[in-house]
Amino acid sequence: MPAKNGFCWCLGGTRPPEIKHSMDTEGTLKPMEVDIPMPTDEEELNAKFQELVAELDLDKPHQEALYSLPNEKKWQIYCSKKKDVDPTTQSLPDKYIEKISAMSPIQSGLERDEDLLMRTKVVDNLKTALRTQTMSFVVRFVDNGGLQCLLEYLCKMDYWISESSIHTSIIGCIKGLMNNSHGRSHVLAHPRCINIIAQSLRVENVKTKIAVLEILGAVCIVPGGHKKVLQAMIHFQHYAAERTRFQTLINDLDRSTGKYREEVNLKTAIMSFFNAALKYGPGQDHLEFRLHLRYEFLMLGIQPIIEKLRSHENSTLDRHLDFFEMVRNEDEKEIAKKFESVHIDTKSASAMFELLRKKLALSTSYNNFMSILQHLVMLPYSKKDMTPVWILIDKMVQQVVLQRNGQDPDVAPMEEINIQQITHRLASENDVKSFQNKLREAEKANDELNAKLAKRERECEARFEEKEELMSTMNHMNAKLEKEMAAHADVKLQLNSLMAQLHEVTSYLEAERGEKQKLQHLVKTGSLPDDAKMGLSTSQLLSGTMLNKDFKIPSVLAPSAPPPSAPPPPPPAPGAPPPPPFGGPALGGKQKKIPKPGNPMKSFNWTKLPENQIKGTVWSDLDDTKLYNTLDLGDFEKNFSAYQRQEEGEQDTKTHAPKVRELSVIDGRRAQNCTILLSKLKLTNEEIKKAVLNVDEAEDIPKDMVEQLLKFVPTVEEIQLLNEHSHERENMARADRFLLDMSKILHYEQRLNAIYFKKKFQDRRLDCKGKISAVFDASKQLFRCRRLKKLLEIVLAIGNYMNRGQRGNASGFRIQSLNKMVDTKSSINKNVTLLHYLIEAILEKKFPDLMKLEQDICAIKDAAKVTFKELDEEMKALKSGLKDIEKEVEFFRSQYDGHPDKFVTTMSNFCTVAAYNFSELEDSYGEMKQKYDMVVKAFGEDPTAMQPEEFCGIFDSFLNYFNDAQIENEKFRQQKQEEDKRSKMEEQLKKDREKRILLRRASTNTDKTSVNGNNSKLSQNDNEKGEFDDLISALRTGDVFGEDMAKMKRTRRRVSNSNAEMSRERMGKIMMS
Repeated sequence: MPAKNGFCWCLGGTRPPEIKHSMDTEGTLKPMEVDIPMPTDEEELNAKFQELVAELDLDKPHQEALYSLPNEKKWQIYCSKKKDVDPTTQSLPDKYIEKISAMSPIQSGLERDEDLLMRTKVVDNLKTALRTQTMSFVVRFVDNGGLQCLLEYLCKMDYWISESSIHTSIIGCIKGLMNNSHGRSHVLAHPRCINIIAQSLRVENVKTKIAVLEILGAVCIVPGGHKKVLQAMIHFQHYAAERTRFQTLINDLDRSTGKYREEVNLKTAIMSFFNAALKYGPGQDHLEFRLHLRYEFLMLGIQPIIEKLRSHENSTLDRHLDFFEMVRNEDEKEIAKKFESVHIDTKSASAMFELLRKKLALSTSYNNFMSILQHLVMLPYSKKDMTPVWILIDKMVQQVVLQRNGQDPDVAPMEEINIQQITHRLASENDVKSFQNKLREAEKANDELNAKLAKRERECEARFEEKEELMSTMNHMNAKLEKEMAAHADVKLQLNSLMAQLHEVTSYLEAERGEKQKLQHLVKTGSLPDDAKMGLSTSQLLSGTMLNKDFKIPSVLAPSAPPPSAPPPPPPAPGAPPPPPFGGPALGGKQKKIPKPGNPMKSFNWTKLPENQIKGTVWSDLDDTKLYNTLDLGDFEKNFSAYQRQEEGEQDTKTHAPKVRELSVIDGRRAQNCTILLSKLKLTNEEIKKAVLNVDEAEDIPKDMVEQLLKFVPTVEEIQLLNEHSHERENMARADRFLLDMSKILHYEQRLNAIYFKKKFQDRRLDCKGKISAVFDASKQLFRCRRLKKLLEIVLAIGNYMNRGQRGNASGFRIQSLNKMVDTKSSINKNVTLLHYLIEAILEKKFPDLMKLEQDICAIKDAAKVTFKELDEEMKALKSGLKDIEKEVEFFRSQYDGHPDKFVTTMSNFCTVAAYNFSELEDSYGEMKQKYDMVVKAFGEDPTAMQPEEFCGIFDSFLNYFNDAQIENEKFRQQKQEEDKRSKMEEQLKKDREKRILLRRASTNTDKTSVNGNNSKLSQNDNEKGEFDDLISALRTGDVFGEDMAKMKRTRRRVSNSNAEMSRERMGKIMMS
């Protein structure tokens, strides 16, 4: 395949590539002194000079330029080069190979850092030597196994080495080796070299990835290298366990590394590699190959990624993106011309089919086209997974499209196709099915064992939780009991003291009463003088005053509790009909003559009107008994019998068992849902009944299943219907049997509710406790937070500075005003708000300690989720649930006097512990409310009008705004730094470009004698950057695609001009007419 004339012509053809040397025109030329006498024999001189030119590895034009020099100049160059050659460098390749081969895995600790620096220095020295030393150095390095040594080291690297700079330097050594024609030929000839280089794409080191991608992209341009690169990408697909080829590169193209320059360089390297893979090799003149490879990229999602990459606004990256899209548009236009169409919608199957049909309709290939479609239709679509078959067809079609002259430009389509493997798979399909059946059985057994294990774990967990809860409750109760006993002892002492005082006062009163009676008798009889009467009055007055003032006796004993109310009357026996309602048939209602069906019928779910509401309605004039003679009751009974008709094919043909009619009297939808629930529960009716009666001590029924069982509690109507057909229990459907069995349990619904409450109580209590703690902690943190108060002070100062008039001169502000800072925009930059400025210009510079505000009020986020209304409702529900269980305990205690039910003992213990825990929860709730009200008032808000969801939510939102503003400020700083770096780099690139232009012009104007004056710098300066590096540089900048882009732009401009002229001519004709 002839090489394309363009930038990379130096690597094509049969002659060696041309190396252009930049000449140093600034230094002055000095005559050289030659110590060694020049040979008189011209052949000997030419032989030595030819050896020197071979060492320089120059291309033909430069060789001819040197050979045309006079003999004196040749000898001068020869002597200068020989003087510069260090004889010790001849043994250096062996030393480098020995050092690299001896490198072992790096140990941890300080030794690792020192060892890493030493090894990096060795590899960097080798990289420099491969670029600057003579041809003989490179030949000796390659011939002594240097390339193989580097490749082996790449293969045996551990993780630390692969992510270090050593890895990048090893890749740089290979790149330096490829700058030399001898080294490049060995690299391309090695069977695994490109594959091993591609393996380095798996590391996270961005610099290593960029170096690998640059080598692969340049190898795509080198003759014979394109196919090796595609094979290397297939090798990397297996090595990195990719789903498809190029998947890792597409992911790297999409993800962000966090560092702008590294990220842009990596994405530029990937896009340059993609463009080189598409445009060079077979892609130079093979339209189908370009479409095939590009479709691979598009299927991996490169198009939306390209649109994202435009946001980087990097000129070099945009150049590669433009080239990718430009070549794509040209290829799509070219393929559309084959079908005489403007555009082919490759996303529409019907559009592509229609194009093929039109193209082949009148050709001899139409029958083959129809045959292909017919055979595709005949594929066994009933199979579960037909993906491998479609992959096989897809790969084969790709191979047919891509092959040219018996050659495969891309081996990927047929790489995964192995006819022997396919035949083996088809032959072993029955074995696979048998293994699948065994696997299903094993999975079923595993599920059963897992269910049993989960049951035991639930049981153990419940026991452990109960034990922990009881221990905690006992500790709290002991502490509380000790306090109450101490208080009781104090009260007892007070009581004894008061009783002694009471006894003393009583005896005193009796003595006074006797004296009083005597004195009253004397007064009545008149035998007492007046002064004695006065003394009596005074004594009575003093006595009453003393009693009222000093002997006030408090009430010590609390009034006794009222006696418990009588227990409710026992319910009717299971299955007994309810008592007749008032106004019903028992009070004289008319009994209708309704025919009795031969079999039980399904129930009609209606709401019956009482007899006392019939009078005066349309129902009083209707007589439904007349219609029974006209109705086909037999057919009606056949269609709506409670016995379920068994579907054909359900009967087991192997056992020939007779058909069993299933009786179902409940609603069909309800029965179906109940059956599904029972199948999930995997327990028999007896096991469920036993679990309910034993309060599910064995944890047979999970919490969620108890909740579902509550939805299928038999109603009064269902119980009545089921009891009527209880003698046919064995013929009932599963759901009917379940509801019938459960209806036999006394207070089944109440029992189930109690079990569910018991199972959920701990979770609900902890949920309430967590909410209470969150609000309590948040209130405490807000009240004590010094940083928050300082921040409010700063915001107050800013606000008063900004505001005038009624809004100004404020002593405080509503707390929700904090979040309005994001609405105040800067007049210079609309992206900067007052909050951005506050953080960057005030807090970070003058009050850096306030940046840790979130650490002081970390409980705000959880408290902002709490609503008092929901919390109050949950607390009331817990209290109500405990009361309901206590009522049920009393009911069952009265029902089974002397023989207590399991429910009584289990639930009594539960209520004791739960009531104590709930009382503690209520106390915590009260403390939290007080703390919350205090902190809300402290911030000048009304606690009755502001819930924690709103109050704490204000601070939570502010913290979110605060953190977002910090991140955005950091982004602004990084963008500014990147822009500064970019502008400096662009200026430097511009200067370097101008300098190169000046040097190139000076080089072209310098005569051949300039070579003699600069011969001492020939190998050093020119070899530091070889031709392979020039190729990589051109690929990186996009210069290698410059001619193609210019040609496409000229073609597009020509087409647009011709279209414009045609439109003008068309308009002219219209105007003329």
